[in-house]
Amino acid sequence: MELFLPCLYAFLACLGFCVLFRINGLGAVLCSLGGALAWLVYLLTGPIMGNNDVIQYFWAAVFLSAYAEVMARVRKCPATGYLLIAFIPLVPGAGIYNMMDAALRGNTQDFLNTGLHTLSIAGSLAVGVLVVSSLVRMYSMLQHRRRTERGEKP
Repeated sequence: MELFLPCLYAFLACLGFCVLFRINGLGAVLCSLGGALAWLVYLLTGPIMGNNDVIQYFWAAVFLSAYAEVMARVRKCPATGYLLIAFIPLVPGAGIYNMMDAALRGNTQDFLNTGLHTLSIAGSLAVGVLVVSSLVRMYSMLQHRRRTERGEKP
């Protein structure tokens, strides 16, 4: 139950954004499932990574990006749709809110600490997506090169 409920909440949040972006049917379920599974990866990597949330976010982004690439190939649609919806639970919204709250209260030290931490989370999410998308791109270029060397049509 400790892992199930947060993942269920992530799934429902993603499902709500599917309604907002007019994604319906199986696509909505698969996008929302990606968000729930990414949150599960975040939760499961906590004890392994010593509860370093920046690294947890990185591995969740790596998983989510790989999931989006696989779903894009299986369903023959862009991976961006899966990433857009499924990233909702991973967005560091509380950090952004707390950073702005500290700024408005004039607490410079909290503002800087929270801002740097939030920026590091956002950076780890971006790097996680970048790593997977770069690997997928390199693999597809290698496959294309091999096909052209053998004389096959791409």
